[in-house]
Amino acid sequence: MSERGIRNEKVGEVISQKMEKSIVVRVYRMVKHKRYGKYLKKAHVFVAHDEERKSKIGDQVKIVETRPTSKSKRWKLKEILVVAKERGADV
Repeated sequence: MSERGIRNEKVGEVISQKMEKSIVVRVYRMVKHKRYGKYLKKAHVFVAHDEERKSKIGDQVKIVETRPTSKSKRWKLKEILVVAKERGADV
């Protein structure tokens, strides 16, 4: 049997969970400016599959790359790293 390759993982913050079984995750990365050498914060938005609808807005999550689930979903929720402060008591 062939083994799967290493899948990409990213850590980001949930910014929307209005869709059924989907979340929108914002991932930041630092990019060095070509000319001035200053580091800039760039953001990218990913749509990820959340089967059990466990994550909420503000949670810090880890997503993993997977096969395309829909037109825009190519990522899946792996785990919730940090729960948002607003809902910290009811978890």
